[in-house]
Amino acid sequence: MPPQDGRENTVREDGTGRVLGAGELGAELGERATLVQFSSAFCQPCRATRRTLAEVAAMVDGVAHVEIDAERHLGLVRELGVVRTPTVLVLDREGRIVRAAAGQPRKADVIVALGRVL
Repeated sequence: MPPQDGRENTVREDGTGRVLGAGELGAELGERATLVQFSSAFCQPCRATRRTLAEVAAMVDGVAHVEIDAERHLGLVRELGVVRTPTVLVLDREGRIVRAAAGQPRKADVIVALGRVL
């Protein structure tokens, strides 16, 4: 998912098989997929990313958007290798991480990433 703010964006297929559950996320998984956003309080691109992911989740049935405060969940941030905000994870219906991207995504790229999961 290329960034909109002109900064370099890191996208990776995540083949670790790591599964995240509602307990770790602090919210229920979507029926079909979940968009997880790691944010920080003073991150301008995080606000735009929040809007983009919320719009996509509202457009696609069974998709949830969960935002996680990176500063309050440092253990999870370290475990998942999140090095900047925003970082977006795309989870399948079981909570398996199938795609990860750092930087502000474009709506079209989020939709394409979801299409690979649905």
